[in-house]
Amino acid sequence: MSQSVEDIKPGYPLFGQPEYQDMIARKREMFEEGHDAEKVKEVFEWTTSEEYKELNFARKSLTINPAKACQPLGSVLCALGFENTLPYVHGSQGCVAYFRTYFNRHFKEPVACVSDSMTEDAAVFGGQKNMFDGLQNSLALYKPEVIMVSTTCMAEVIGDDLNAFIGNAKKEGYIPEDLPTPFAHTPSFVGSHVTGWDNMFEGAARYFTLNYMEDKEVGSNGKINLVPGFETYLGNYRVMHRMMQEMGVDYSLLCDPSEVLDTPADGEYRMYAGGTPIAEMKDAPNAKTTILLQPDQLVKTKKFVTNTWKHDVPATNIPMGLDWTDEFLMTISEISGKEIPESLAKERGRLVDMMTDSHTWLHGVSFSIYGDPDYLLGLTKFLQELGCEVKHILANNGNKRWRKKMEALIAEAPGTAGAEIHIGKDLWHFRSLVFTNKPDFMIGNSYAKFIQRDTKAKGEEFEVPLIRLGFPIFDRHHLHRNTTLGYEGGMYMLTTLVNSVLEKLDDDTRKMGKTDYGYDLVR
Repeated sequence: MSQSVEDIKPGYPLFGQPEYQDMIARKREMFEEGHDAEKVKEVFEWTTSEEYKELNFARKSLTINPAKACQPLGSVLCALGFENTLPYVHGSQGCVAYFRTYFNRHFKEPVACVSDSMTEDAAVFGGQKNMFDGLQNSLALYKPEVIMVSTTCMAEVIGDDLNAFIGNAKKEGYIPEDLPTPFAHTPSFVGSHVTGWDNMFEGAARYFTLNYMEDKEVGSNGKINLVPGFETYLGNYRVMHRMMQEMGVDYSLLCDPSEVLDTPADGEYRMYAGGTPIAEMKDAPNAKTTILLQPDQLVKTKKFVTNTWKHDVPATNIPMGLDWTDEFLMTISEISGKEIPESLAKERGRLVDMMTDSHTWLHGVSFSIYGDPDYLLGLTKFLQELGCEVKHILANNGNKRWRKKMEALIAEAPGTAGAEIHIGKDLWHFRSLVFTNKPDFMIGNSYAKFIQRDTKAKGEEFEVPLIRLGFPIFDRHHLHRNTTLGYEGGMYMLTTLVNSVLEKLDDDTRKMGKTDYGYDLVR
């Protein structure tokens, strides 16, 4: 084989070498028993048709690439956002390996998360013994100040009771009685990653405040609580800190994993970097109010904050784009009594200037988009502000309430009024949509690259380029450090969108003497 120390090749060039091509050809001929190329092409073409689309949308018993992840993944991210806190998942080792590698690949960082490694015997007899040993070992090895516990499918199917198990572990001396152990039941077979984040946050809020409300008084600490929800753009945590600090607002960002997921390479490993102090969670009921940055996904959190903390939660939208960032900052100003500073007014003006500069290139450009519910509302609103069109909006984890909000939103602009809204559908449905009603671009996470490949396989004129905004992004580096919230986030998203349009224009006009009528530097 041609791979050697003197001639190292990465995967793509390596598998193009003659010996690998010969091996692949022999494998195909001798073992795969596949159809010939003509049959494959025939079936492929059929899967791009309206006829296939109707069959595709009629299926009920199969999900193909679901455009969501499971609840425990969200619970782990939530736990990572608190100071000196170790995420602990009651379930199988394979599940936790999946959560860690998922975040490893997106954030390019080591992710601390432990499992009590339930196996077949635990599935039959229950996992309490696993939890006893797991909690004891976790405390001894990793010395967290808090352990946040969630569950996987196996533990939920057999009905393991976290409250009882954790209580018994303390009673029998496996961990100290005073070790904080918030928990949440996060079954993977219902909901999604955003549900898991909501459940874990509500579990933490319940653990640290429910039985300690006697001396709490709304507004007594003068702060505003901000709850981010499932958020994987680290710049969004930082932009919230910056905007609040520039306004001079006393606030608590309740869950902030931006440091532990972005630690410097300076020779020191930090298992517990940054994070919201637990003291801030304990003090949270004393705030003036709590603002949910992604209100559609934070259902249990809102109920707890309203009923237990007695906070009047403002009806805000995710602060994406121009109008909804204005709304957010004006709400903060009204509650805090602080003026919006000139620095943020200038930042807003720069975003408006950028939108004006790019309007001619974005006006009328059509997009098909997918992702999480709050993010899609914010993205659709911003695309309206840019004069874009939206053809398809797909949220596997959207519900009927969210659909009504989206229907009201898309009716506000002619470019989005005809958009199709799909809930509970997956990326194989999305593939049919972009084949049968082609947009100019797709916006989504890395998984849509396979759809882009398929559209190009049909012919260059059918290709739908992917713009990577969302989670997870595995095949590009460092995008997770960017921002999508606030005016700063609008600038980043606008830059990403307009340069994708210009790059596509260059691709379309690159053939010398044939298509290069627009291949210039005047623009």
